[in-house]
Amino acid sequence: MSSTSQDRLPLLKMTGVSAGYGEMSVLQNLDLEVYPSEIVAMVGSNGAGKTTMLRALSRLIGSTGEITFDGQSLAGLNPDQVFQLGMVQVPEGRQLFDLMTVQDNILMGAYRRTGKRAEIQRDLDEIYALFPRMAERRKQIAGSMSGGEQQMCAMARAMMAKPKLLMVDEMSLGLAPIIVDQLMDILVDIRAQGVTVLLVEQDIHLALATADRGYVIETGAIVQQGPAKELISDPALQRAYLGL
Repeated sequence: MSSTSQDRLPLLKMTGVSAGYGEMSVLQNLDLEVYPSEIVAMVGSNGAGKTTMLRALSRLIGSTGEITFDGQSLAGLNPDQVFQLGMVQVPEGRQLFDLMTVQDNILMGAYRRTGKRAEIQRDLDEIYALFPRMAERRKQIAGSMSGGEQQMCAMARAMMAKPKLLMVDEMSLGLAPIIVDQLMDILVDIRAQGVTVLLVEQDIHLALATADRGYVIETGAIVQQGPAKELISDPALQRAYLGL
């Protein structure tokens, strides 16, 4: 982080948030803060509640407790309103339009920005500078690309929405380590452009190696939090998650 979190207000704050599906409770009393221009990792094993947390943030499911984003409560908002506030998600599995071109997929991120053609074109040029592989593939059918390229396309699409907070769900899933390293470098570049990143990852070492701070979630509850460098060197965490 460029400055200590004590002297700034959080961009995202969750206080006592619980959520689930019907009678099944998944998140229990979650507290989380993300400050501007941070990369924050939410790490934990499969089924720990990470994706449920993202669904609660995006208002795809209801929750109790308080969530504020950029100083505004998300209570009563729908997913589209949250998106327009600047909270944008790169979903697990990418969810591209497989039969559309790469460029058409990326432009879907700007579907709310009607009547701003020149601005959208300028932003598209900047996206292609950030993702040069997508510039090369712009006329290719998205579904014909490799998994790593499809992940880049999904991230580029999210960036076209001009996010304040980019929430990335399981970015590394099924991808070769060399591709994942490239994607992590891109996340650092995205943060350098002033976009805050919340990285939700099963690969704990990968996420904490890049993040500023981290939260460890187990069975819907935060069990550890702190600077990423401290978490990654914690012996209990290494034993539990890294097999060391």
